Amino acid sequence: MYLCSEQTSDMEIVFEKEYLSDLYYKGKTVDKKYRFQPDVIKRYKSRIDTLENAECIEDLFVINSLHYEVLKGEKKGISSIRVNDQYRIEFVANKVESETVVTVCNILDLSNHK
Repeated sequence: MYLCSEQTSDMEIVFEKEYLSDLYYKGKTVDKKYRFQPDVIKRYKSRIDTLENAECIEDLFVINSLHYEVLKGEKKGISSIRVNDQYRIEFVANKVESETVVTVCNILDLSNHK
């Protein structure tokens, strides 16, 4: 895990799959496989905004509604936050050090949590 420092800035969000980007920026996707209810999309967008505005991963620990966790088993090394009781956002965060420190949050999936 990464500790916040005064050098950190907001997280940079990268979408691994086109449908994840489309859901965030357009509120829908043309791929019928990834159709979600409007409330799920609204909460997904809100959660992405929360990730983007976090200065570091530790900021997510204190927001109980996110249910932040590091996954185990075949998804070891992947973190997740809840969109609702059914869906979660899976992501990997990596710190990039240069003149400014940026945490890149790579959004992997919007998955069914059941």
